[in-house]
Amino acid sequence: MTQTRLITGASHGIGLAMTARCLRAGDRVFAVSRDPDRSDALRELAAEAPGRLHPLAADLCDEQAMARLFEAVREHTATLHTLVHCAGLLHDTDTGVAPEKRVEDLNLEALQRVFAINSFAPALLAKHFLPLLRHDRRAVFASLSARVGSIGDNRLGGWYAYRASKAAQNQFLRTFAVEARRRAKNLIVLALHPGTVETGLSAPFRGNVPTEKLFSTDFAAECLLTKMDRAGEQDSGGFFAWDGSPIPW
Repeated sequence: MTQTRLITGASHGIGLAMTARCLRAGDRVFAVSRDPDRSDALRELAAEAPGRLHPLAADLCDEQAMARLFEAVREHTATLHTLVHCAGLLHDTDTGVAPEKRVEDLNLEALQRVFAINSFAPALLAKHFLPLLRHDRRAVFASLSARVGSIGDNRLGGWYAYRASKAAQNQFLRTFAVEARRRAKNLIVLALHPGTVETGLSAPFRGNVPTEKLFSTDFAAECLLTKMDRAGEQDSGGFFAWDGSPIPW
C-alpha cells in the first residue's frame, strides 16, 4: 500500500536516499529542507515522479517556520503515514561547530545550535504534526539518533554536544511514545541509528571505519525504511540500530 511520507533533511544524505526510495515505491513525499530550490537532486526526482514529490522549505530551528510547514502540508493532505526527521548537526566549519574532545572545548552557542536541530526540531515536529499522524491507519514518527547518544554505551567520552543532544532526543521520543499510546493508538515512535554512513556529517571522522561497516546512503535508507515499515506496537518508544537490533539507553 502506498504511503504519504514527510522527510526532513531531504536534499542530501540519508534523507535524499529515503526520498528517492519512497518515490520509486510509488509513495507521495513531502521533502523538507532549508532551501530545496537549490537541490538539483530533488528537481530530478520531481521530474521522475510528477505530482508525488512536494519539496518544501523550512528552517527547523524556527517554530514559526515549523507552524507554516504544517499548514503547507495540510493544504495537500489530511494524513501522514510516516514522518522521519533525518536532518542533524555534528559539525559546521562555517560556524566553528565541532565535536568536543574535552570539557574545556564546550561553547554555549555551539551547544544551542546542535541541540536545536538534533533535539528541539524533532520535538517541535511532533508537536505540530501530531494531528496528521493521528488517524485510523498505522503511522510512524521516527528520528535519526546515533549510538553515541546511548548513555549505557558511552565508553570513550568526548563529543559532548552531539552525544547529549541525541540522548535528549531519545528521551523525548520515549516520552512521546508513552503519550501516543493514549492519544494516537496507531502511532509508532522510533529512535533509529543508521550506522556510519557516507555523508558529509561523518566525512571527517570515518577514516578508521572498516569498509564493511561504512554504509552507502541508499543502503542505510533501505535498512531504516524496512525497520519503520515493519515496526509493531511493541517497538514504539524503542531505540534501534540499522539492522533492527535494540540499543541500550
